[in-house]
Amino acid sequence: MLAIDAGTTGVTALVVTADGRIDGRGYEEFAQHFPHPGWVEHVPEEIWQATLAACRTALDAATTRPCCVGITNQRETAVLWDRATLAAPRRAIVWQDRRTTAVCERMREHEPRVSELTGLRLDPYFTGTKLTWLAENDPRAWKGTATGEVAVGTVDSYLIARLTGGARHVTDPSNASRTLLYDIAAGEWSAELCDLFGVPSAALPRIVPNYGEIGRTSPEAFLGLDLPITGVAGDQQAALFGQTCFSPGDIKCTYGTGSFILVNTGGRIVRSHAGLLTTVAWQAPSGEMTYALEGSIFVTGAAVQWLRDGLGLIQAAADSEFAASSVPDSGGVVFVPALTGLGAPYWDPDARGTILGITRGTRAAHLVRATLDAITFEVRDIVEAIREMGVETAVLKADGGASGNDLLMRLQADQLGTPVERPVVQETTALGAAFLAGLGAGVWSSPEELRETWRLDRRFEPGPDDGTGYARWKRAVERARDWGD
Repeated sequence: MLAIDAGTTGVTALVVTADGRIDGRGYEEFAQHFPHPGWVEHVPEEIWQATLAACRTALDAATTRPCCVGITNQRETAVLWDRATLAAPRRAIVWQDRRTTAVCERMREHEPRVSELTGLRLDPYFTGTKLTWLAENDPRAWKGTATGEVAVGTVDSYLIARLTGGARHVTDPSNASRTLLYDIAAGEWSAELCDLFGVPSAALPRIVPNYGEIGRTSPEAFLGLDLPITGVAGDQQAALFGQTCFSPGDIKCTYGTGSFILVNTGGRIVRSHAGLLTTVAWQAPSGEMTYALEGSIFVTGAAVQWLRDGLGLIQAAADSEFAASSVPDSGGVVFVPALTGLGAPYWDPDARGTILGITRGTRAAHLVRATLDAITFEVRDIVEAIREMGVETAVLKADGGASGNDLLMRLQADQLGTPVERPVVQETTALGAAFLAGLGAGVWSSPEELRETWRLDRRFEPGPDDGTGYARWKRAVERARDWGD
């Protein structure tokens, strides 16, 4: 399987064998654009070119040829493109972007109904308010959506359009359920929500199951390859699938730019009153739906990148483990990395990054340690909310780039009081796309077969924790909230 993982800062491509091994790997970064404070944009063409480059590298490195393609992607990012030329009339608005805070506030009276239909909440994070902003503020780009000449979608549907040479305009339930336009109980676009957000249904993609034949790549468009596209899912649902979390109660955390905790709730739509989101995990070709509860943390790995790029405290993200290990603790420093507001369970777009507890004795290593601590505290916030709903979390499966940090994993186990398991293949987002594609192409006959491909790298057992660090964190969060204009 050729798995394409179009993330927030770059595209990873993996060639995955039938026994779950990585046979070829490619990666290509693309630019981040920050035109105003709180705004984050991507150039769609740059995502596409990064996809071609990453796939070319992975295919050149592989000893086997793929039989199918799977796609996973950064979710909630709003993309427009011309259906005929596939050219994007403007930059995409990224999931991290907070420009639609005012749109959310003016629509706040509709939030109960929006939450009832979508399982989400009114927040700039989601696609719907970004589309409302585009309709109101960029009429040139928006022109043509009413007739469907200009397509509206997320990164998955944009990539499928490019891969198929424009033949397919589709998405899947896991991505659709993050747009504020999808009725999670009905399993389809909601006319009521499209009207509320001002999004013409003619421009939206058709919704298809997460695996099965979704389209075929165009050799002229995609490296000369004619392959079936047989799997697609949003990145966090793909990671849940890649971690083989197929049973209700199975839970994973992906440590990436942000961190995302998902727990499988089976065929039940479970609603949270503690700041968690209800979302579609995946849909089988039979129509059977699997749901999940999700806690979305906007800034975790991005905080480590900020230490590197913004402050110059470390030379590389991997240096954070060595620097943080050089001190016994954070020296009383607490860092709330609300660099783009706070996600679950607080949902405060006006929160701002806050560092407390600095003294004359504070060194760079203390701030690095406080950053790792903050990641574990943010994840604990979510897991505590899940436990309050009566969902048992015996083991947390960890993946993503930062899961390779042993100190972070040990600190996380201490905070949760439960073991943390890290798989051999930590790129489980792309692995999940490969698994979905393999199921769709008949490489595996059922999800149960996939469990045997999951291999443990290391299990981190919890140590003692007196709770003082977490209590200090909760106090610091209150000081960081409601700070923006």
